[in-house]
Amino acid sequence: MRLDFTKMHGLGNDFILIDTFKYPFINELSNKELSELSYRLCRRRFGIGADQLLLLCPSEKASFRMRIFNADGSEVQMCGNGIRCLAKYIWDRGLSDSNPLVIDTLAGIIKPERKDDLVRVNMGEPVFRPEEIPVKSDKVEDLELSISEGVFKINCLSMGNPHAVILVDDVDKIAVSAIGPVIENHPLFPERTNVEFVQVINRKEIKMRVWERGAGETLSCGTGASASAVITIKKGLTDNLVNVHLLGGDLIIEWESSKPVFMTGPAETVFEGTIDL
Repeated sequence: MRLDFTKMHGLGNDFILIDTFKYPFINELSNKELSELSYRLCRRRFGIGADQLLLLCPSEKASFRMRIFNADGSEVQMCGNGIRCLAKYIWDRGLSDSNPLVIDTLAGIIKPERKDDLVRVNMGEPVFRPEEIPVKSDKVEDLELSISEGVFKINCLSMGNPHAVILVDDVDKIAVSAIGPVIENHPLFPERTNVEFVQVINRKEIKMRVWERGAGETLSCGTGASASAVITIKKGLTDNLVNVHLLGGDLIIEWESSKPVFMTGPAETVFEGTIDL
């Protein structure tokens, strides 16, 4: 069988998007089968290549549903860059002219909206309750974690998926590929975690590198940028509007305590193609 797909990216965080309205049989596949499909398609030298597989699906709760599978086949609750790409796909193909869109995800209802050539997304409120992140600790701020690579102070929260934010003096000197997977898979995190290394530049800018759960180091992570900005704002290190510099480009994050986080950034279509399953 031949399957049409669209390759997209948000600041270099790249995706294979499949429209299941065109291929309803995909919605009947088991989680195991979808996991295997994601692993097969996302392998960079043996498949199309991507950080994640996005599925645009029907929803009983909203206009559309988004499912997200990492390159390793694991399903995740939310992806900030991914939902911007999904929104662009919907608008570009005239599937809806609603602004904002209403999209059902495992992290709840998310509402991306057009903002000139960018997409602005209400990411919801950050969650600091340990059992909801989840993290096996009563303390979630400046929690000392000792691993073979050193002792790190981590700040834990959920942006629809778990994050461990680490403040550093120079993010370029951090061995992300060595430290990231150890923290991602630490027993402290029963569902694993995304790991962000964050350098505060000034009150309006931070620099971030990210080790994404199930995908490795990526050029950008929308939920990770949101989590990182939330921590620097919460600690009084930055203002409420932060420009987050990532390897793939910049995201604007806005947050005030007890309110939702807003993320603004680009989404790009790279190419369309067909693959034999």
